Amino acid sequence: MSPLIYLDYAATTPADPAVVERMMSCLTLEGTFANPASRSHRPGWQAEQLVEAARIELAQLIDCSPIELVWTSGATEADNLAIQGVVRHAIRSRRHADPAATGSVHVVSSVIEHKAVIDVCKALEREFAETPIQVEVSWLKPDINGRISAEQVRAALRDDTVLVSIMHVNNEVGSINDIAAIAEVVGPHSALFHVDAAQSLGKLPLSMKALAVDLLSCSAHKIYGPKGSGALYVRRSVKSRLDPMIFGGGHEGGLRSGTLATHQIVGFGEAARLAAEVMVADRAKLERQRSQLLNMLSGLHGFTVNGGEASVGGSVGTVWPGILNVRFGTLDAEALMLAMPDIALASGSACNSASLAASYVLRAIGLNEAEAAASIRISIGRMTTDADIERAGQRIAEVVSRMRPSASAV
Repeated sequence: MSPLIYLDYAATTPADPAVVERMMSCLTLEGTFANPASRSHRPGWQAEQLVEAARIELAQLIDCSPIELVWTSGATEADNLAIQGVVRHAIRSRRHADPAATGSVHVVSSVIEHKAVIDVCKALEREFAETPIQVEVSWLKPDINGRISAEQVRAALRDDTVLVSIMHVNNEVGSINDIAAIAEVVGPHSALFHVDAAQSLGKLPLSMKALAVDLLSCSAHKIYGPKGSGALYVRRSVKSRLDPMIFGGGHEGGLRSGTLATHQIVGFGEAARLAAEVMVADRAKLERQRSQLLNMLSGLHGFTVNGGEASVGGSVGTVWPGILNVRFGTLDAEALMLAMPDIALASGSACNSASLAASYVLRAIGLNEAEAAASIRISIGRMTTDADIERAGQRIAEVVSRMRPSASAV
């Protein structure tokens, strides 16, 4: 059997060997294994020092103060803390000011956000549907390339808007939203601006000092760090507008209680440090490999790039080169992937893989059911070699050409 070619980096990345080495040093009696909240002995102090060093490494990557970072179990928890924290605080504050208060708190988001954003917003809508103060969400629709514009956000803002939550890079089509432009629109408003940066952290430059972003969700396992480790950036000036979701000990400035996983946090810090060093080189390599793959596939019958792609090679700043969502007419994606067990691909986001429904992201940018069901996501990363791209392109072309006669053309 041929060696597996892994092309699902948008779902998760393998841990960098340097990350694994750092993590291993925090697990055994001989290493720095202690509870970082244990202030009565040296092992606890040493663990705390490593946790704070990792906080500095992540802070340097996104250009913020270390005290503005709250450790979480991943971007999903960070998204939940940001959205639920802001909404629940707004409702609690209004009730405290006037126990008889009625009305709504308003959130602006989009229909192609990650499920960690969409599902929590919908849950809040349901939870408060029969209460005096309800939660209302305006769901913005993307253009055909999968982008949300600043003008759409401007038009959606209301007097009772408390939060705008828009992702940076879409996890299915790779489209890049102009976060700076959206931040300029939200900035003068009283609403807070939350960005899910799970797919952009360590890949695109992020400066919290330059951007008017109030809350930013981060994940370690998308940047060659460990699963189960994430962070929420909380701008110092807005911390008081966030209610915690987890109680018990008052860790992380009272916003996220629980014993910190030293080894995972240290791994996240090392992954952040490495990302800062290789960000520019990584992107240049991915752009070259994306072009190589596009050139190999573009001649196949029915080949189409879904969203995100302004042109071959990409319009600067509009698409992340590591994510390529394509289809070959209406050739069924599941059948295509089953015919290539030696290549790890995806038919959509890993967060939605349990569902048999076609991708909600692809449907939102205009694809019909058959087109969405025919689409595959190819995502490449730091460990992808030119040889991997060459072999994958050849295999996909071979299988598509073999299956093509049984598929309807478009």
